[in-house]
Amino acid sequence: MRFQPNQPFVPASGLANEHAQTIYASLVRPTHAPMVRRERRELPDGDFVDLDTFDGPRGAPHVVALHGLEGSSRAGYVTAILRGAAERGWGATALNFRSCSGEPNRMVRLYHSGDTGDALLVLRELRARVTGPLFAVGFSLGANVLCRLLEDQGEAAPVDAAASVSAPYDLDACCRRIDGSSPFALLYRERFLRSLKKKAREKLRRFPDAFDRRAMEAARTLRAFDTAVTAALHGFRDAEHYYAEAASGPRLGDIRKPTLLLSAADDPMLEDPVIPRSATDNPRLNVVLTERGGHVGFVGGHLHRPHFWAEHQVLEFFGTLAR
Repeated sequence: MRFQPNQPFVPASGLANEHAQTIYASLVRPTHAPMVRRERRELPDGDFVDLDTFDGPRGAPHVVALHGLEGSSRAGYVTAILRGAAERGWGATALNFRSCSGEPNRMVRLYHSGDTGDALLVLRELRARVTGPLFAVGFSLGANVLCRLLEDQGEAAPVDAAASVSAPYDLDACCRRIDGSSPFALLYRERFLRSLKKKAREKLRRFPDAFDRRAMEAARTLRAFDTAVTAALHGFRDAEHYYAEAASGPRLGDIRKPTLLLSAADDPMLEDPVIPRSATDNPRLNVVLTERGGHVGFVGGHLHRPHFWAEHQVLEFFGTLAR
């Protein structure tokens, strides 16, 4: 199957710029969700992840959503998926990565772009109890996690189909872009670093020898933070080793489940090519690359009544397969 969007993406008037798309979407997306229940999944290493979930009727599809860097189940793009699933009579689950549900995780480690174990455990548990099709969608970092999971599992991946929105398929290039010298790069970088450093300080209060505090505090780029903290906590030599091991782009050919790769060519956090050109060689991948849309933006409609195109297309993709 080759998926084609059921409508073209047309940026809302006044939001043609990639930064306007990215920032406006992050600020105005509704965050209300359907009635969900919070469930805690205990993990084999003694840690936990929290899920926000609701069930659909027997035989109905179920959608799992993975959020981006320092996001959560309350992110607007995640709640859009939950609302859309509920409107279709489906079930849905939003996974909060470790430390992202509002409560610090127990172990010294956190989460990262190539960390697939927790998502795989949740998907396998859902696959065992959901009687209809099981779908998964990831956004930004969560999209890279999902793609790495699909690559590692191949035919055994516990989903019927997946979608990847604004994934950083080349993590080194993504970091290079965010660590750039433009005012907008500084804006994005500082927003991420503020949240990441807050969690890192909390981690050091409980695990004083986890990593070098001085190097963490001195970090002014994501690359420096990833070397000081992410690599140290998760067994990588440095940021470059982490990016090389965690990037999903080089292995997209290993995906064996129908997967939508949706990105914008003007994504301000990614370098060209935003989606690896080799993706078109895998017949299971449905590549949708729009000219505009920013990073997890895709705001159409009107400023006073925006329409979020990407989430709608993800659900249309799953709906086509469910039918």
